[in-house]
Amino acid sequence: MSGQSDPRGSTFSAAELEFLAEDEMIEIVPNLRIKPLSLICGDFGPFQPQIPTQVPIWLAVALKKRGKCTIRPPDWMSVEKLTQVLEAERDSASSFEALPFHYVEISRLLFDHARDDIPEVYMVRSLIEDIKDVRFHKIGTGLEKLSSRTYAMKIWVFEDESCKADVCHVYQILKTGGLKDESIVVYMYDDIAYSPETPRQGVIINNPDGDDVYHGVPKLNLSAMEVNVIRPFVTGSLETFYELTAPEIIQESQREEYRRPQTADRGPRRELRR
Repeated sequence: MSGQSDPRGSTFSAAELEFLAEDEMIEIVPNLRIKPLSLICGDFGPFQPQIPTQVPIWLAVALKKRGKCTIRPPDWMSVEKLTQVLEAERDSASSFEALPFHYVEISRLLFDHARDDIPEVYMVRSLIEDIKDVRFHKIGTGLEKLSSRTYAMKIWVFEDESCKADVCHVYQILKTGGLKDESIVVYMYDDIAYSPETPRQGVIINNPDGDDVYHGVPKLNLSAMEVNVIRPFVTGSLETFYELTAPEIIQESQREEYRRPQTADRGPRRELRR
């Protein structure tokens, strides 16, 4: 994958992001009867005519191509919901509305393979493009501000739940140490604090006996494609930061300061007589 071959580990291609998005679950309505499918990634089914069931997108697309099902678009792909998201995105210059991490890739897959299953498909496509443009503009504006005023920056984007808990913990440590919010940037997809599988809603801990580390953490609900936009900038910033703070660089800077010739302050010069 490009993230492995690129020396900066910076970006994934659109095809790679789409491949990752195909594991997201979606609802289908089969028109055939099949026993449960036992696959490496899990068991799906049984499939019975006109009874909705959840399957990965790749399986839904495969069945759709064979005329074995219809695909139900997710709730967020309605014109009403997308209109609300677009208005909220335009009203806020810094925050991002919560959309699926792979909303761009999921919508593209459904446009390509299940266009006839999407009500008002052309309006839905237009709204998603508008949302993407607005969010990209906000990201570009934000990166310009960061590059001009932020001295030290860390940006985390993780899929793993335990890593997200550690990110929240690090944020609390930085805040306790006196660092201001404008010097901390947390890019974390906010999907675990209020997940149905979370026993304590709105609480994240990073050890069994730990306190809540979620409170107060600023979050930006970036999608996979939007993460691709910021990752090269962040990687370059962190490389420069680590280079400038390397011990050998600091020692050399101190030696240069020590060797700098001292000039005596003789006060203001008097004008020569003519």
